Amino acid sequence: MRGRRGHGHAPGLPAVGEPSIVGRDAEVERLARLTGLGADVPSGDVLLGADAPRGGVRLGADAAGGGVLLVTGEPGVGKSTLLEDAARRAAHAGHRVLRATGRESERDLAFAGLHQLLRPVLDEADELPERQRRALLGAFGFADAPGEPLLTGLAVLTLLSRLADRTPVVLVVDDAQWIDAASAGVLSFVAWRLDDDPVALLVAVRDGEPLAGFDHAFPAITLAPLDDAASRRLLDLRAPELPAGIRDRVLAEAAGNPLALLELAKTAQKRATHAFRAPHALDPDDHAHSPLPVGERLAAGYAAQVAELPEVCRRTLLLLAAADVADPPDAVLALLPDPDDKAWLTLEQAGLIGRAGRQVRFRHPLVRSAVYQSAPLDARAQAHRALAGVLGDEPDRRAWHLAAATPYPDAEVSAALERTADRARRRGGYAAAAKALARAAELSPVPDDGTRLLVDAAGLAVLTGHLAWVEELAERVRARTDDPAVLAAATLRVGRLTALTRRHNAVFAELIGIAGDPAATHPATALDALAAAAVLRFYSGDASHWREIDRILPRLPDDPLRDWVRMVADPFGGGRRLVPRLPGMIAAARNHPERLTALAVAAWILDEIAPAVRTFDEAVRSWRTRGPIPDGLAGVAALAYFEYGRWAQAREVCADIGALAAGKLDHAAACVLATDAMVLAAQGDTAEARALAERALRLVDPLESRSVAVHARRATAAAAAAEGDYESAYEQYRALFDRGGDPVHYHASYPALPELAAAAARTGRHAEAAEIVERSARALAEGGSARLHALVERSRALLAGPEQAERAFLAALAEPALEHRPFEHAQTRLEYAEWLRRRRRIAEARPHLAAAHDVFARLDARPWAERARAELRAAGTDVAVPDPHGLAELSPQQRQIVRLAARGLTNREIGERLFLSPRTVGSHLYRVFPKLGVTTRAQLRDVVDAGGVPQE
Repeated sequence: MRGRRGHGHAPGLPAVGEPSIVGRDAEVERLARLTGLGADVPSGDVLLGADAPRGGVRLGADAAGGGVLLVTGEPGVGKSTLLEDAARRAAHAGHRVLRATGRESERDLAFAGLHQLLRPVLDEADELPERQRRALLGAFGFADAPGEPLLTGLAVLTLLSRLADRTPVVLVVDDAQWIDAASAGVLSFVAWRLDDDPVALLVAVRDGEPLAGFDHAFPAITLAPLDDAASRRLLDLRAPELPAGIRDRVLAEAAGNPLALLELAKTAQKRATHAFRAPHALDPDDHAHSPLPVGERLAAGYAAQVAELPEVCRRTLLLLAAADVADPPDAVLALLPDPDDKAWLTLEQAGLIGRAGRQVRFRHPLVRSAVYQSAPLDARAQAHRALAGVLGDEPDRRAWHLAAATPYPDAEVSAALERTADRARRRGGYAAAAKALARAAELSPVPDDGTRLLVDAAGLAVLTGHLAWVEELAERVRARTDDPAVLAAATLRVGRLTALTRRHNAVFAELIGIAGDPAATHPATALDALAAAAVLRFYSGDASHWREIDRILPRLPDDPLRDWVRMVADPFGGGRRLVPRLPGMIAAARNHPERLTALAVAAWILDEIAPAVRTFDEAVRSWRTRGPIPDGLAGVAALAYFEYGRWAQAREVCADIGALAAGKLDHAAACVLATDAMVLAAQGDTAEARALAERALRLVDPLESRSVAVHARRATAAAAAAEGDYESAYEQYRALFDRGGDPVHYHASYPALPELAAAAARTGRHAEAAEIVERSARALAEGGSARLHALVERSRALLAGPEQAERAFLAALAEPALEHRPFEHAQTRLEYAEWLRRRRRIAEARPHLAAAHDVFARLDARPWAERARAELRAAGTDVAVPDPHGLAELSPQQRQIVRLAARGLTNREIGERLFLSPRTVGSHLYRVFPKLGVTTRAQLRDVVDAGGVPQE
């Protein structure tokens, strides 16, 4: 990352008009359509617009939006060729093509891939909003700015959107399996938001090496080996003179791999005067295929070619392979032969490299790998030392080259890697930082320092969400020391991430072991372990977990964290008495996102919803600038926003965390799936709600993740009730309490009491439900929150006779705590109004019905809004249907955009808040204006003031 200018075109691209790629007509056409260069969109393809599901493709040169496509396959199958062809066509059509190629040598350099991609356009970063400009340049080390990965992603999105205002943009990322994790994270962020910009992202990745953030999320082409006809046609074009017998051997051995076909044919032609036997061919007497994969056989062939070259050529190749850069800096060029030296001609004639000006490219990554792996260890080390000696102005690259050249402990090299880790961490490159610390630990000559570095590496690796890596680092710590405090710290880091999987009981036992051994554990570490155990207690809802925590808690020193443990693990017992301490604890945690998140969770669990949401707002803002994986309990923010009436924001949090957790952290993914299902069920999207709830339950063990199980079943029950299937609804609600009527989960089950009562009233199960309600009322008599007391009263009202029902309804409605939960409050008002209307107290019912309907319409809670409208009509009041402002047609995200635009925010400012490009914001507004019956932004305030858009 030496400068802000560079070249955007790869060397050696064939001219337009050359023969098309053999055997890949369908794939070529699909990439052409994606980049706006092909035929019209066929009916089977999906357009990716603002309201379309992720992973679709917006096609065609005149399409408003972009798209994403992954190209996967084995080495040599033609991924790079396909991307080269697409890039060439796009450039010929006048599109802006930005390219990056993953390199093994750069996968540990934070944002190296992103810098390679954007280097040709970095001058345009000066036109970005100041915070975005600083975040982007800070990521590349050009500005002294803290790491803000999501703000960096937004800066890239805005930059691409600005470029696309002038001409369509095509991003081509080859060998993405070697792209550094920080760059992959930004690319994933951008890919999920290419809604309305004419930007296409083409990504090539090897089979079996999934790219984080892209797993199963986007459409993909998997390149299979060429069929026999295509293989023969390729040989006809490239090796027409090949004798028939040798031709059949080449076809058999290549097994449809295009690179293998061409390389084997080239070798065969060179040896045509001798009996055909390529260096990596089968023995003539063998009747079975070689056990080695095609890629390994090719690498062996390349290594054999290299071995036949003069020494200067081998040394040049090794330096290039070790440096692994397409555009070598001047310092590296000084180590290579002069441009006119015949060594370059020899290498080009051998077909191992290609040159265009300063740029040097290996013919295929397998060539680079073969050159490097076939070189003796001392030769490799010498190459790395030479490179380190000339890269003084690039300290991170220098540190890694020194590390590659150093087989034994070295304090200086270890310190250099530690400094590299610190720079990566400050820029938000947590994976790069963890890798640098882990290598620094290996090279540290002081055992205790090495162990400390490994523990720190594990802590940073937690932020990547890769549990296996964290466990590996912890195991390396265990192999180095028997210090109980250090072992506890390593185990704690593993436990925090493992808590987001399904292994709750096993992890809980480990954490309790740490917390309960004060002789071997520092008190602060013991408290941290007990806090992590309290998180698992919340997830599992297991009563035995609370007994273990309660046994240890009194032994630990008085500390705010000890109070937090009690709030989370025992909210209706001793935790309730600690509520007055919350404001002070929150004030003391300002600018500490993890502590703010934890305290917001405690406030929510204690039913202090208003301070919980305020604290979550601050914590989420801080978290979004911190890194890719939030604290595990950040998913509770979605539940808090749902209860507080910010449903669009709840779904946004679910989407953010779900995308990060998918495929890695099953429990975290299940949490947000279940929460999202609850929102969708309330809005009447019953099929999708049920599907998400089922997915959540498949990801966890319901006995170890009772919180997920309860929320998923609540969503399924709500979906059934919305469809009028109260029998199924009652069965699901009843499952939230055990056979004796006690809650399955000490916190999550109680809020479902009114829904249980409502379903019981419609299915004739009054007595059973009333027994559960009264049992819950007794359990909550002393420690229950005001909100839960109101829900108990509402449940009683739904099950009571005429004499007691009204008193219970009024008691519920009199509780101010319910007003902070608009959906629950509106439900109570609707149910009371229905009770009043059935007793012909129409005038008293109407105000409650109107107020409830307004809330339901604002939240887009369609089943409830329809129910309220039916009651209003029965009460003699007409309700306009559909909504006069057309709000029912808007998505939650569109309503958020309308709300912010009504407050006077520009498209750029809205984009910064919602992590969208300004163009996407403008496109949304363009589409919603006709639906809202407005023609200018100024009119949006009237829509908002009329109560049509949630005031989030």
